[in-house]
Amino acid sequence: MQFHVQNMTCGGCAKSITKAVQSIDPNAKVTADPTSRKVEVTSDRPRAVFEAALKDAGYPPAPAA
Repeated sequence: MQFHVQNMTCGGCAKSITKAVQSIDPNAKVTADPTSRKVEVTSDRPRAVFEAALKDAGYPPAPAA
């Protein structure tokens, strides 16, 4: 699943996002790219739990288009 995180602007942000996602699913594969502001998550967990975790971490994803 893919998320667009408008306020992810640096590697530190990407690290925080990865930590937030892996707090939900430690085995999730996370690719966070600050340049494109896209986060790719591979997990069996529902999308909504990751949206909530990102929002709680201060990186709310943009609504899906």
